[in-house]
Amino acid sequence: MATDAITLSPFTPSWRGGDGEPLVMLHGFTDTWRTWELVAPGLARSHDVLALTLAGHTGGPPLVGPVTTNVLADAVAAAMDAAGMATAHIVGNSLGGYVALQLAERGRARTVTVFAPAGGWLPGAAGFAETIGSFTRLQEQMRLAAPSASRIAATTAGRRSATRLIVVNSDHIPAELIAHQMLGIAACPAVRPMVAHALEVGYPLDPERVTCPVRMVWGSDDLLLPLPHAATRYRDWFPGADWIELDDVGHCPQLDVPVVATGLIQEFAVG
Repeated sequence: MATDAITLSPFTPSWRGGDGEPLVMLHGFTDTWRTWELVAPGLARSHDVLALTLAGHTGGPPLVGPVTTNVLADAVAAAMDAAGMATAHIVGNSLGGYVALQLAERGRARTVTVFAPAGGWLPGAAGFAETIGSFTRLQEQMRLAAPSASRIAATTAGRRSATRLIVVNSDHIPAELIAHQMLGIAACPAVRPMVAHALEVGYPLDPERVTCPVRMVWGSDDLLLPLPHAATRYRDWFPGADWIELDDVGHCPQLDVPVVATGLIQEFAVG
């Protein structure tokens, strides 16, 4: 997939920086750890930050064997072990938010802050299958666009078009980061097997095993997992969670409003 105008950095499995209490950051489906690039440096002033690319995603560890409900959480737990983090404050967006809650089930989380976590639909909810299935079409579109990713990301209109499903505000997002995300979606090997698995089994979770503090953050203009339907189960499961709705913000607050997102993570990831 040729690119031009922008020199794209290679896809890597993780980023680590800072000092303090451990904090692990998990991205959404088809994304990479770089979705946290606008917030990680600020968080690294007070935390030992480990931002991971999930298994089966571009730059991350490969999926070994068939997809299972626990395959992503297992890989994150192994990465935490390798980093010497028995527990950590865990932050997740979308699919990464669901994985963060899975890790909390295992007692690996000190706190959980999740931005629009996947798995909040009621069984059989309208829109669930369409939303999950849309990722295969998205990947096909990005594969067609990949040779022009740099040119698309170099224009205001192109950046807005490329990010319309995840943010309301795109002008401040570096063009190189947007091109990186486009290429990451195009190359993500997990799309079809993970879509098939999600359609078959959904996102099982035992909320009673999540005993750490939980903060749920949702953008009012989330087009991928819109309120209230995509949060229904989480409203029922975590009535004591700290719920925050951000006006005029989309699916990825860490990209949309990075300063606000940094503050929401930093103030909750304590103790």
